[in-house]
Amino acid sequence: MTVLSVENLVKHFVTKRSALGRPLATVKAVDRVSFALAAGETLAVVGESGCGKSTVGRLVMRLIDATEGRIVIDGTDVTALSERAFRPFRSKVQLIFQDPFASLNPRMTIGDILAEPLMLHEIVPAGRRRERVGELLEMVGLPRHHAARYPHEFSGGQRQRIVIARALAVEPKIVICDEPVSALDVSIRAQILNLLKDLQARLGLSYIFISHDLSVVKHIADRIAVMYLGRIVETGPADAVFADPRHPYTRALLSAIPVASPTARRDRRILAGDVPSPIDPPPGCHLHTRCPFAAEICRVERPPLDDRGTGHGAACHFWPTLPKETAILPQESRPDPRLERLFGAYAATSA
Repeated sequence: MTVLSVENLVKHFVTKRSALGRPLATVKAVDRVSFALAAGETLAVVGESGCGKSTVGRLVMRLIDATEGRIVIDGTDVTALSERAFRPFRSKVQLIFQDPFASLNPRMTIGDILAEPLMLHEIVPAGRRRERVGELLEMVGLPRHHAARYPHEFSGGQRQRIVIARALAVEPKIVICDEPVSALDVSIRAQILNLLKDLQARLGLSYIFISHDLSVVKHIADRIAVMYLGRIVETGPADAVFADPRHPYTRALLSAIPVASPTARRDRRILAGDVPSPIDPPPGCHLHTRCPFAAEICRVERPPLDDRGTGHGAACHFWPTLPKETAILPQESRPDPRLERLFGAYAATSA
């Protein structure tokens, strides 16, 4: 069952206006992005900084309004709903922030922080809020008495658990994880990722997992959508994307995954030049200025995101004829052995 559908989503930000208010420069942050999210599924949205992946997450939550396109949640188009009409849907989509310390009010106790969404959305009666706060803390692996503490009294990993508990307080169906482990060290990353997977299995959650770290994405994602300069350039099952990347940009991303062994040999795919400005992106395929396979058609015609009925597609005119890549992700780098060991050890202790 599809819980979220995004169709031709567009977001432009005006960066400069004339004296009369007319836009002179516009950032094309999201350019015709479409995808669907099934119940209990994890869709990873990956790409370099500035590609528009976090903007997509904020558009889905309607923290910012789309320039064009449709966002359908549980069969209802919420794009044009008023704030009052959208309020019932607000609790269905929640966000886990990248920096947990910046997203927690330092003047409020953890108990007050977790009780606030319960009060705003009237999830539980006032007399039961304290009990529910304790249940939320235990759900994310923290003792109930921590409700009396303040955010500065916790470590980074504990604060991220609190942010997860706050997101779950309103019983959402969809959780947008915006770089949820990028600020944590490797051992804590494994714990938080295993916690997210455990909560998904217990509560039937659907995740949009936004990240630039493909070694992390490998562990948690069911499907992957690769973004470049506001567009999705490749999408498909996670195993298929890692085993057979079809877009030149995806191949370059995968070849850049760090290898734990200093003696391992890498076959890097380095794209020439710099990422073009989103204010004035190239016509046709946005990657043609850096792509080694670019031809004249790439400069004038935007390639469709074509999967040819396989569920694994790429927005490239030539992907069916590109040479197969077998050495992009050598065994030494798939995935980081430290994460593998930590995931295994944590799973054993959790069991």
